[in-house]
Amino acid sequence: MLKKDEPSSSQFCFDICQIPNVKLNASLLSENTGQLECFKNGPRAQELASGVVLLKNFINLRDQVKIIKKCRELGLGSGGFYQPGFKNGAKLNLQMMCLGKNWDPETKLYGHRRPIDDAEPPSIPVEFKHLVQKAIKTSRAFLKKTSNSIEDMLSKMALQETSNSMKDMIPKMSPDICIVNFYTTSGKLGLHQDKDESEKSISKGLPVVSFSLGDSALFLYGDKKVGNAKKVILESGDVLIFGGKSRLIYHGVAEILHETAPKLLLDETNLRPGRLNLTFRQY
Repeated sequence: MLKKDEPSSSQFCFDICQIPNVKLNASLLSENTGQLECFKNGPRAQELASGVVLLKNFINLRDQVKIIKKCRELGLGSGGFYQPGFKNGAKLNLQMMCLGKNWDPETKLYGHRRPIDDAEPPSIPVEFKHLVQKAIKTSRAFLKKTSNSIEDMLSKMALQETSNSMKDMIPKMSPDICIVNFYTTSGKLGLHQDKDESEKSISKGLPVVSFSLGDSALFLYGDKKVGNAKKVILESGDVLIFGGKSRLIYHGVAEILHETAPKLLLDETNLRPGRLNLTFRQY
């Protein structure tokens, strides 16, 4: 029998999907193949700041469905979703699950087991890692193309200036950590820095790669004061990458935008109202 202050397994059981998955019938899938494929011309890339790249619609709908279903499976098992809290009783306004290594919000440290229930974090699925590598490769190619265009323009203007190298903006990274957060419609996260990885990882500017699925989010970045921070809407399928000079950029989630998830995604997964966010980094 559990002692009074010991957590029960039911406290760590959060289902990101409301009811058992109901698969779309073949006719509906075939009618919407255009929404289920990647853009033929590739994702739309945008550089928000030096070392901060937004890949719009990077994850196609089929892969979004696979990610959600896999996160649901892992989230219901050992080391799955729970609401992180602190000794003073405060709780983060989200559900969290760590893959690869556990991150403790109280101590700001990584470890091999979760202190609250001694659970071992599940491994990062290989298919997730492949998507991360693909996103980094796409971002580096975009920045290289942009950098070359700027250098050509400066050369034509005969200016003695050079742009930052593409390698300095987005270094390559092999993720061994993934923090999965599920924000309900009232969920949010204050401005903060991701700075608890190893000194070597931080000093090299190894990027954080963030996947967004479900409802859109109002994302803040660039300054530790809300009033000075820049804003961007992250939609389902978007990938945000920040590394290099912007590795320690302040960022947060100000608001979840209700009923903005793709209907086909909800029909296929029964994802709860809210946003599923996966952030990958290398320790």
